[in-house]
Amino acid sequence: MARNFFGTDGIRGRTNAGAMTAAMAMKVGQAAGAHFVRGNHRHRVVIGKDTRLSGYMLENALVSGFTSVGMDVVQVGPMPTPAVAMLTRSMRADLGVMLSASHNPYFDNGIKLFGPDGYKLSDADEHEIEALLELEPVLAASEKIGRARRVEDARGRYIHFAKSCFPEELRLDDLKVVIDCANGAAYQVAPSALWELGAEIVAIGVSPNGTNINNQCGSTHPHLLQETVVASGADIGIALDGDADRLIVVDEQGRVVDGDQIMGLIGSSWAREGRLQGGGVVATVMSNLGLERFLAEEGLTLERTGVGDRYVLERMRAKGFNVGGEQSGHMILSDYATTGDGLVAALQLLAEMVRQQKRASDLFHLFDPVPQLLKNVRFSGGRPLNDARVKAVIADAEAELNGNGRLVIRPSGTEPVIRVMAEGDDAGQVERVVDAICDAVQEAAA
Repeated sequence: MARNFFGTDGIRGRTNAGAMTAAMAMKVGQAAGAHFVRGNHRHRVVIGKDTRLSGYMLENALVSGFTSVGMDVVQVGPMPTPAVAMLTRSMRADLGVMLSASHNPYFDNGIKLFGPDGYKLSDADEHEIEALLELEPVLAASEKIGRARRVEDARGRYIHFAKSCFPEELRLDDLKVVIDCANGAAYQVAPSALWELGAEIVAIGVSPNGTNINNQCGSTHPHLLQETVVASGADIGIALDGDADRLIVVDEQGRVVDGDQIMGLIGSSWAREGRLQGGGVVATVMSNLGLERFLAEEGLTLERTGVGDRYVLERMRAKGFNVGGEQSGHMILSDYATTGDGLVAALQLLAEMVRQQKRASDLFHLFDPVPQLLKNVRFSGGRPLNDARVKAVIADAEAELNGNGRLVIRPSGTEPVIRVMAEGDDAGQVERVVDAICDAVQEAAA
């Protein structure tokens, strides 16, 4: 069955257009609610959101949809995506919903769904919900309409959970930490958790107004964090994205540490402690070849998947890994969480700094990434990757890189864009093959 609404991370799009309207949100609530109404118990859904202006509209529409099919709703307000997953499990809910478009601008929004186990829905569940969207909803009898209530202590519950992932014998008393919350979902909980663990906090990106989420701040725009870390003399900077499921770090010198370096540090340190499972780390095809080589030197493997944290998690669960993530900063530590959690991952890095008594610049730069270039080619329609000329250029590029690098070409799961990435030891060669493929794709899409 074709996926008309669900992409690689739920349903996402520009608000008040396409699939991201109040009417569609209500239908999603009705369809997802109907799919998860099983048995005779009172059914419950947990709904969280980030700080986008459209969150109010979509949240109310979802509440209408879920209650109309007999589901009770628990609203927790602005909360990180991993917090919604955690609360879904701890509240014994049948379903969890996060309203967020992650690192996208404020005018986008999305609907992410979690099952009762706190994991994102399987393809099979999403297909069944899509099928229900095409049907008239079966509404609950008047006396069985669901109720809605807000839980005021949800933030405290998540802060307690995050702190429980930090070693009890350690404190952050000697660290000055800049935390950039991207004016997003973690603007209250992340600074509070770090402060309660003893750190001196400089908080930025903590003044959401509905339209400034991810705007020149957060994990996708670390320049503000870099400047603040250096200017304040901080030991480390931590940047989350709009829904706080990804993490980028800045060392005390203002240098950015991406997800590959973070995975390398957590994977290798956990291996030394005997905590690492699966014999390595799971990452996507976008992770740098330098990470793969570093892990090999440590006697560890790098298991690669398609792009998307859900595919990383699926491989982790299937093969028994407990560390995985993406170069972009999604960090999945399954000892603690069922989805990516930027704050929990940051706490592992801070714990390592305290243990080893090293500066961030000495601890986090484990390997030199090989030259890597990613370019996006936007197209208006058709399937340019099926064009014979494009296939021929790709074949030539693969032959040229053989043994010296990698080539990854894929359509985006959230927008009409072809992503072309190459990496290798020769930067000139990498740039040449990427440009040749991008030119061919543009010609085919014209």
